[in-house]
Amino acid sequence: MAENFVSNLLIPELLCADFNKSLNFYTEILGFEIRYDREEGFAMLEREGVQIMLDQNRSDNWVSGPLEYPYGRGINLQIKTTSIIDLYESVKKANARIYLPLKEEWYQANEIMLGCLQFIVFDIDGYMLRFSQDIGTKPV
Repeated sequence: MAENFVSNLLIPELLCADFNKSLNFYTEILGFEIRYDREEGFAMLEREGVQIMLDQNRSDNWVSGPLEYPYGRGINLQIKTTSIIDLYESVKKANARIYLPLKEEWYQANEIMLGCLQFIVFDIDGYMLRFSQDIGTKPV
């Protein structure tokens, strides 16, 4: 019987220059768990329902052009969490490259303001990861 793997409607697959370093960053510092992996340098990760795939950059990867650091320019991945303070402390303790320190932010959505605590950290390959925890709503 096959294990029941949750599959989100959108799962980013991030190419990695050094798969093992990236896997360690995501699992040991950010708290992702390995759902499954493959020997060639691939892993499906999950944290609080969020899924990300890591894949060692190889000649047979699907790429639209040459890759150079930082990977993923022009995109940041917002990842919802329920434990942002603990996660932020883990990131700081690991001396990870923080782009945006933890802060409260309010964004307008039609007639209400959506509140969150958030921070942005770069992963090993320069992907921007924006962790966010909801703190409620208020009128505009």
